[in-house]
Amino acid sequence: MEYKDYYETMGVAREATQDEIKRAYRKLARKYHPDVSKEADADARFKELGEAYEVLKDPEKRAAYDQLGANWQQGQDFRPPPDWDAGFEYSGGFGGGESAHFSDFFESVFGQAAGRAGGGAGGRGAGYQARGEDHHARILIDIEDAFDGAERAITLHAPEVDEQGHVRTRERTLKVRIPAGIKSGQHIRLSGQGNPGFGGGPAGDLYLEVGFKPHRMYSVEDNDLYLDLPLAPWEAALGAKVRVPTPGGAIEMNIPAGTKAGAKMRLKGRGLPGSPAGDLFAVVKIVLPPADTESAKALYRKMEQDLAFNPRAALEA
Repeated sequence: MEYKDYYETMGVAREATQDEIKRAYRKLARKYHPDVSKEADADARFKELGEAYEVLKDPEKRAAYDQLGANWQQGQDFRPPPDWDAGFEYSGGFGGGESAHFSDFFESVFGQAAGRAGGGAGGRGAGYQARGEDHHARILIDIEDAFDGAERAITLHAPEVDEQGHVRTRERTLKVRIPAGIKSGQHIRLSGQGNPGFGGGPAGDLYLEVGFKPHRMYSVEDNDLYLDLPLAPWEAALGAKVRVPTPGGAIEMNIPAGTKAGAKMRLKGRGLPGSPAGDLFAVVKIVLPPADTESAKALYRKMEQDLAFNPRAALEA
């Protein structure tokens, strides 16, 4: 997928004010509008301008786009970095009315967020009163916090336009109670932490979508945990009893003789808590001792002679 440099498309600097972006769009839109332009590529350029302006005119979309960084090159194979939007706070949905006509790049960055947020509060008149807009953010937590429950301080980054018309981000830190057993993709609601209400109306809420930080041992699928379990060749061949870490503490597991690499050993109920609790699957990885001494090399040569083992026999049938 090609990275889109919206600032280059609009012919403005990354530090441009919102008014400068608006003026640049109006000028280029007149130049490339298909109804009046004589440029050969007017239609394509007009669509590119529309997509770039859809992002850069909106402080939330622009701040999210800027968060990706400026080091991507045109033509470079682009994929959004994992969890690039974690901690980014926004209000209205990212989807635009014309977003179906925009590029795959636009969809990859803004498409998932489009369904998370609600609409605005509508028009305002004298005596108008309304509830404030809800805010949304995605946060990353430790697997252990989901297992035990915890209270954590989280820092969110929200875009705003300063007095000079530049988009900046402000930070705020909140204490959040993480319930035990929460799954990736579920939400934590913080009442009254969204936008203030209008005319004395109540504030909106803040919805935090939970994801898991990468863990040094576990990966997560729904409520189940997966762990790579290294075994020595003799443990797998002869059987053994080994200690296996779980979020609730290490336990001993019996390894049957003849266990093969890739085998999944299930520990029922040792995954994330829930109704029912998830399981933990230990996935067997056979680890070879290094042949880095003469005695180790001699052992491998003896195995080669005594076992007469052909690991590719099935390929030769």
